Amino acid sequence: MRSLLALLPSAFIVAATAASAETRVFIINNQAEGYGIDQCLAKGEKCGAQVARTYCQSRDFAQASAYRRVDPDEITGSVPKSGANCSHGHCDEYVAITCQR
Repeated sequence: MRSLLALLPSAFIVAATAASAETRVFIINNQAEGYGIDQCLAKGEKCGAQVARTYCQSRDFAQASAYRRVDPDEITGSVPKSGANCSHGHCDEYVAITCQR
């Protein structure tokens, strides 16, 4: 029983540390620049991992835990409906990058 009570404070510390971990999702315009990075991010491929990590680190987060293409309908209120951002046959695409501290 005494050893159980001794472990109790450390369990609270672990729980408090996990609760303080911050996760944030950034929605960015996925612009084609000719290098294929846009497709790496949109398809969630390994080649997008460094770009996502760099994006998170530039915003003072430690790592990127996920990245994927986002349908404009998933974004509420901040992105015009499909077709509104199309010019010359090219429509804007958006990527969600999940960052963690």
